Amino acid sequence: MSRNKGIRLAKGKYIAFCDADDVWNKKKLKIQLNFMEKLKLNFSHTSYKIIDQQEEILGQFDIIHKLDYKTLIKSCDIATSSVIIKKNIIKTKKLFSNLKTKEDYFLWLKIIKKEKYLYGIKDYLLMWRSVKGSLSDSIFQKLTDAFKLYNTHEKYNTLISIYFVIRLSFYALTKKIKIYK
Repeated sequence: MSRNKGIRLAKGKYIAFCDADDVWNKKKLKIQLNFMEKLKLNFSHTSYKIIDQQEEILGQFDIIHKLDYKTLIKSCDIATSSVIIKKNIIKTKKLFSNLKTKEDYFLWLKIIKKEKYLYGIKDYLLMWRSVKGSLSDSIFQKLTDAFKLYNTHEKYNTLISIYFVIRLSFYALTKKIKIYK
């Protein structure tokens, strides 16, 4: 996976992600790094606006400022392109998984187990592009990967994993309704 290769090759103190179709606020890095240094954080993420192909705003997502594992396991509300991580907290063997749609969620769950809390900035420092027909738009792929994440990677039994997938789907649906209202 290209993200994993990029992380392994990176020389800097921090890793920031920006998918090709997303757009950062011009001051994102400065604001977020100041936030991390001030609070001595190893990980941060931000709220984001959702845009279409023409960069029209479709909605917005307001993050929870302080996430714990119990909250994160219910729903992955962290946009990859909003994240900055201190490189020294991630092990180069267990980075993004080979799942097609939950690879980032896998890494955030690994990190939160070590960090106890993940902090976010309420400012909208990212414009996340919603693209119809994209892999992240495939419901079947999301459900399959969610089950694999809970069952194989997080080691929950089959019944609990199914319950978690249903709960994750419910949260995703309510989030969409809330965002696009």
